[in-house]
Amino acid sequence: MENEKINEPEIIKNKSAKEGGFGLIIFILLISMVIASLWDKIPTIKNSVHYALNPSAGFLLNWNLNIGMLIVVFAITLLTTIVQKYGTNQEALKELKKEQKEIQKQMKEFKAHPEKLMELQKKQFKLIPKQMKLSMRAIAYTSIPFILFFRWFGDYFIEAEKLAGEPVKLWLGMSWFLFYLLFAIVFGAILRKWWDVV
Repeated sequence: MENEKINEPEIIKNKSAKEGGFGLIIFILLISMVIASLWDKIPTIKNSVHYALNPSAGFLLNWNLNIGMLIVVFAITLLTTIVQKYGTNQEALKELKKEQKEIQKQMKEFKAHPEKLMELQKKQFKLIPKQMKLSMRAIAYTSIPFILFFRWFGDYFIEAEKLAGEPVKLWLGMSWFLFYLLFAIVFGAILRKWWDVV
């Protein structure tokens, strides 16, 4: 077992062309940040997003702030989970996850052998960028709509607070951002488990 070599998963070798690079992801994230920074400077961006979201998400929040927000968070999480499932190479990601578990198992076995442990750690570190490239492709598809949605949320709640004359709080006194984060994690975990998304 000590001479056993840990090879790169076959699926990663065969599908490395599909994993893409960080260049596109970084480029799209930069565009997202530029769009977010131009939100108040170029009224067309802001007005277009408000035109699309006020009658849909805005209607739900106006109807019932907590339940409407819950529906909106669920819808966003559902869409991002679908993109994660069909916009990434799930087979390769599962293979990588399996490989990482195998390396961790072997690391426990070789605790007393520093050289072997070091070799296993190097192999584990080699898998991290590959996993990031594969899983971050979904970010490339969703980052711009996500940023626009968040800017709209900010505007909506600033306006709601002006009308109410006090900070607007959701269930348990949560801010909209904390509410979104908490329920996106909960919904995301359920949907990923249900659809077997890595």
